[in-house]
Amino acid sequence: MNAPLRGYLYALIAFGTWGFLPVYWKQLQHLPALEVLAHRLIWSAVTMIIAVALLRDRAWLLKLRASPVTVLLVLAAALLTAANWITYLWAVNSGHVAKISLGYFINPLFSVLLARLFLGEHLRRGQQVAVAIAAAGVIYLAVSLGQLPWIALSLAGTFGFYGLIRKKIDLSGMQCFCLEMALLLLPALILLFYIGPQGAAWNSDAWPRISLLLLAAGTVSAIPLVSFGAAARLIPLSSLGLMQYLAPSTQFLLGVFLYKEPFTSVELVGYALIWTALLLYTLEGLRRARAAAPASSPAATR
Repeated sequence: MNAPLRGYLYALIAFGTWGFLPVYWKQLQHLPALEVLAHRLIWSAVTMIIAVALLRDRAWLLKLRASPVTVLLVLAAALLTAANWITYLWAVNSGHVAKISLGYFINPLFSVLLARLFLGEHLRRGQQVAVAIAAAGVIYLAVSLGQLPWIALSLAGTFGFYGLIRKKIDLSGMQCFCLEMALLLLPALILLFYIGPQGAAWNSDAWPRISLLLLAAGTVSAIPLVSFGAAARLIPLSSLGLMQYLAPSTQFLLGVFLYKEPFTSVELVGYALIWTALLLYTLEGLRRARAAAPASSPAATR
């Protein structure tokens, strides 16, 4: 299998897994979200520590001793990951899968806005229009429904700021995620110890199956991340950017058609505005990528 084809396969695994993850977490919906979060953090840490140990790559750990700023940045990223996960788990188990999808539809546009505000990156005209239309969609939902779409904004916000901080961290995806989980391991163990034997996982009639699901949480969390990192190295960023919409699209379909979550005409208008913004943003990015391609092609440099 050639490299580009493997890249698309890795991307499909990553975004497909993220898209269908609500089905996995729904199996644990009778457990408190904090309890599931504690297990997810613990077993993700165990999984990543084992993976890094098997790779025998310890040089990056030695470099961290001379860079406490990097450790602090990773800690901030880890806290954002935990905040994103607890919001996500609560939303899935409370019947808001469609609202989760909105957060990940908004995220690319929110990231563009953060890049403008904090990194000084210039927004092209098409990006400005897309961000404005998306903002109009959010405002429409807030006014029409009488409240902000806080689940979507929380997910987009935590993931967006995570990406902003991640740009400052000189570690690979696997290294950064391993350190994040290692930093959160002790708080997660304390939380699980506080929950104690009265935890819902151990007082369920189906505890053997639940235990297996919780133990596998680390692997389930790591697989899409590692696949995404592999895909990013093998296929163009523009292709990867288009495929990222597979995850929230799958989540939306699951929420509305599988779990029969209510989806009103008011929400349809708000979502339509945000989908329009994403379409403009994507088309603008593709147009720019095509315009830049001749300048960087081998033929153009002869």
